[in-house]
Amino acid sequence: MRLFLVLLLTASIAGARKEKKPCKVLFTEKELRQRLTPKQYHVTQEKGTERSEKKFDSNSGWPSFFDVVNLEAITLTDDFSYGMHRVETSCSQCGAHLGHVFDDGPRPTGKRYCINSASLNFILEKSGAVEESSSLDVSGKTEL
Repeated sequence: MRLFLVLLLTASIAGARKEKKPCKVLFTEKELRQRLTPKQYHVTQEKGTERSEKKFDSNSGWPSFFDVVNLEAITLTDDFSYGMHRVETSCSQCGAHLGHVFDDGPRPTGKRYCINSASLNFILEKSGAVEESSSLDVSGKTEL
C-alpha cells in the first residue's frame, strides 16, 4: 500500500505536462468512421498502435521526428498506461491520438516523436506543386 501511494504521488508530481485542451473540431463516431480507414480510426480514436515493418534510425518501427513543425498543432499529455510514464501527442484541433514523445532523441532537441503513420497526411512536392498523398490508403480517407 505504501509503495502504491509513493508511485501515485510521484506520478502526480511528474505529471506536470500540459492538460488535454478542449477540442476545437468535434466529429461524431459515425462521421469519423466515414472519414477514416479502420486502421486510422483505431490509431487516432482508440489510441491503437500501428506496427510497421519498416525500421528507422530510432529502431522503433514508427516514423520518428526530433521536433514539431507547429507546437500549437499538438497537445502533450501524460500517459501512465501499461505501467509506465510516457507523454502522449494528440491533435490540438480534434484530440486524435498521434503517438508519443520521448526524451532520448537526437540533437538539437533531444526529443523523439514517435508518430503513427496512420495519423499522418503526407504531402509530396513535385516541380513546385504540392500534392497530398497517403502511405496507407488511396480511398481519400486521410484527413480528420
